[in-house]
Amino acid sequence: MNLRASGTLCLVVFLSLGIANPMPPKNDPIVTTSLGKIRGACLKSSTGKDFYAFRGMHYAKPPVNELRFKAPLPVEKWNGILDATKDGPMCPQPTTNLSDVSEDCLRINVYTHNLPSEGTSNVRKPVIVYLHPGGFYAVSGQSWNFAGPLYFMDRDIVLVTLNYRLGTLGFLSTGTAEAPGNAGLKDQVMALKWIQSHIANFGGDPNSITLLGYSAGALSITMHLISPMSRNLFHKAIVMSASTTAQWEVPSNQLDLGQRQARLLNCTDATVKEMVDCLKMRNAVDFGTSLPNMFEFGNGNPVLLFKPVIEPDFGQERFLTADPTKVYQRGDFMRIPIISGITKDEFAFPAISTLTNDTLRYQLDTDFNTWAPINFLYERNTKRSNQISKKLREYYLGDGPLSLEKSLDGLVKLYADSLIGFQTLRFIHLVAQYTKVYQYRFSYQGRYSHTYYPDDKTPYGVVHHDDLLYLLTGPYIAPVFTDKDPERKTVERLTRMWTNFAHTSDPNNPSDEYLRNTHWTPFNTKQEQYLDIGEDLEMKHHLYSDRFNVWDNLFPLH
Repeated sequence: MNLRASGTLCLVVFLSLGIANPMPPKNDPIVTTSLGKIRGACLKSSTGKDFYAFRGMHYAKPPVNELRFKAPLPVEKWNGILDATKDGPMCPQPTTNLSDVSEDCLRINVYTHNLPSEGTSNVRKPVIVYLHPGGFYAVSGQSWNFAGPLYFMDRDIVLVTLNYRLGTLGFLSTGTAEAPGNAGLKDQVMALKWIQSHIANFGGDPNSITLLGYSAGALSITMHLISPMSRNLFHKAIVMSASTTAQWEVPSNQLDLGQRQARLLNCTDATVKEMVDCLKMRNAVDFGTSLPNMFEFGNGNPVLLFKPVIEPDFGQERFLTADPTKVYQRGDFMRIPIISGITKDEFAFPAISTLTNDTLRYQLDTDFNTWAPINFLYERNTKRSNQISKKLREYYLGDGPLSLEKSLDGLVKLYADSLIGFQTLRFIHLVAQYTKVYQYRFSYQGRYSHTYYPDDKTPYGVVHHDDLLYLLTGPYIAPVFTDKDPERKTVERLTRMWTNFAHTSDPNNPSDEYLRNTHWTPFNTKQEQYLDIGEDLEMKHHLYSDRFNVWDNLFPLH
């Protein structure tokens, strides 16, 4: 590969706000891949280390026109030099900035310290591939948004972030050949194949790929671990706050959801073919703007609106072929090293928004059997669902009417356990029988959060996504932490443990000043060890075992 850049990495201007500025084009690095030449930019990490950034690169053909709802196709070669100096657009989703949205969104970003060049050896670094959260309907891998690389680029790795199709465009599943489903997950597979083919050109090791996923991204990883399409495309996994081993069933289709989308976009749903043909003609942006009307309770329930599906066989390559929990019970998954865990409080926001809204609180209180299965993700309108609802209400909320004062703590825990906790803890218990798993709970309370209550300056506990504030930079939530900030110690600890794991399959490093007093031992089902990541790093046992047992009894393994 040919590299054109200055002899010492990049002499870049670093703004006082902590945002890296690209150098003029004549100083930008250019790499040569089998697809063509790519121009990147030179940036600085949170501590001022130089690194290269290649952003907005296509890893698949734009999924437009007849390719909408279809599995992705490989990107074709190009002539000239591809401009990868800035982020590509987000996939269609609810946003106030529609200029940053496009269906041509299957883009990948690579951040690296070292590029191979003629006459020098290629020292290939471990690669961390980040799969973003967002419930399969929001967020992106953009560097300026919620996937900034500045913290990870303080470490000795290659970082990759990417977009995948969201909402109906990524997860329409009709149970027919027109849209068998899982297109967004197949996008991720295509990106992993792109990484295998090209990451060495950016100084990465294709034989040392760690998947790091959060929420929907974590749920994705737990499917890649069992998908025949993903075999051998990665070698370690960091599964943060979600799993597919949940109380909700993985369906064979979500035709009802497709029909709801069709009605919102004024399409017929008389037949599947007519519906899909009509949806192919609609403006891609409309799928994102119509999303709030797809939910059933409040602004965002059920949180997991779009689901992966067990695809019927229409001759296509199938991403998911069997029930994930049963597959894990059989041990039929990629038995690779894993880190997995949850935050202390997880989903506080829907509990707060429900109890502070008189209408929603009344609906949930007076018709719990109807709304609880929707909000807490289990079967609906059956005798068994009523029994489950009764048990959950008794355990978490007690006998009295719902109120902000008396019910908030219980409803926060009920949302946390139903949406994240149970599925993640069950995943850890299942995979630990076959491979090494490091379990954690993130309990560090910083000054910034994704949820503030009772005022706009007081974080409500340590909620979903709060641990990401110390791994990836997101300017709308928190500043870039420096040595002057109390949060910096947690940035150092998390990025060092996660990158140690990428290097050695072990998050420990007794020679590291930030980790030398910590020995994180793998999980076993007898002691149920976990590392509590708070103000201190401390090994503890039996994480939320009483709450886990409630769910385990309601949804036993068979």
